[in-house]
Amino acid sequence: MTKRALGNTGISISPLVFGANVFGWTADKQRSFQLLDRFADAGFETLDTADVYSTWVPGNQGGESETIIGEWLKARGGRDRMVLITKVGMEMPSEGKGLASARIQRAVEESLRRLQTDHVDVYFSHVFDESIPVEETLQAYDRLITAGKVRAIGASNHSAAQLAAALKAANDAKLPRYEVLQPQYNLYDRASYDGDLRDLAMAEGLGVITYYSLASGFLTGKYRGRDDLKKSTRGGRIESYLDDRGMAILGALDEVAMAHNAEPAEVALAWLISRDGVTAPIASATSLDQLESLIRSTRLSLSAADIARLDRVSAV
Repeated sequence: MTKRALGNTGISISPLVFGANVFGWTADKQRSFQLLDRFADAGFETLDTADVYSTWVPGNQGGESETIIGEWLKARGGRDRMVLITKVGMEMPSEGKGLASARIQRAVEESLRRLQTDHVDVYFSHVFDESIPVEETLQAYDRLITAGKVRAIGASNHSAAQLAAALKAANDAKLPRYEVLQPQYNLYDRASYDGDLRDLAMAEGLGVITYYSLASGFLTGKYRGRDDLKKSTRGGRIESYLDDRGMAILGALDEVAMAHNAEPAEVALAWLISRDGVTAPIASATSLDQLESLIRSTRLSLSAADIARLDRVSAV
């Protein structure tokens, strides 16, 4: 499998990142271990999690996903083969939220403890924090990089203006800069990344790992009407895609998938993998069958006509 440089981090990754937000939520420990085993056995290495995963589940406090990954790493070994991505900034029940220096320092130590490792490969600012000077945040990351606890840093949920300001601040103050961007991006949700943010990421040579790459499952094709929403815990989010544009996108996915003897989700991910300005999409699975489909997406080669068709029907 050909790996891709993750911006200027010095890290190379496969063109698919496993979204570990499902661990401790819709995948229990046993199922999570099965998924992680298969993912690694197939030659993939990058796991995306966050301290806040999965506080939305009743009874959870956050850190459940990191804990499962840490237990898997301890049981299986091979930390040096894996690329671990985690994040800080969203509200944790006992820690608060934000990107203040003290918050980052506490959060990274807790993440390292749960992950049972001495370093994180990419540590993300999960959200933009307007209450804290970006220089304070970058100084905190600088100390963590110097200490060997973080290899590189990234920004998620940042606008083009926010990211540009952070890059300038890093340059002006000779501080580490965000080398990886994590935007919401998929065939339906294109507006927030295509344009200024994508142009900036490409001009600055940033690695880009997309989240909600399958639009919360809509692009799998399982949801064609409101009666289908009960199939998912994300039904409320998926409902917004059930419009004329969404149906047109599904129609195009169906046709391209049929031509390639593939599934719509595989085509949707292959489109992302083929995009300039995308290093790899994040996608989640809660069953081995779903994971096998994700793996197949990395082997699917779309024609120029396929890509043009999908570009046209999804244009905003």
